Amino acid sequence: MTASELEIKVEAALEEIRPYLITDGGNITLIEVKDNIVKVRLEGACVGCSVNQMTLKNGVEATIKRFAPQIEQVIEIGQN
Repeated sequence: MTASELEIKVEAALEEIRPYLITDGGNITLIEVKDNIVKVRLEGACVGCSVNQMTLKNGVEATIKRFAPQIEQVIEIGQN
């Protein structure tokens, strides 16, 4: 699978979870997929939310791995 194909699968996974984040006043942006590690940025109400790391692992990472099992880890990068 090429890097662009992997990015498409990861973005599809994010599209599945994004409506739930938006409902809670947040969002998520794909920053990079490299070496089977996904970097994302949580936005809006997700920033500083006390459960955002649980959401990241149990929601985002699990969904991404369902779409692209080769992904090893999802990392949140902070705001610039």
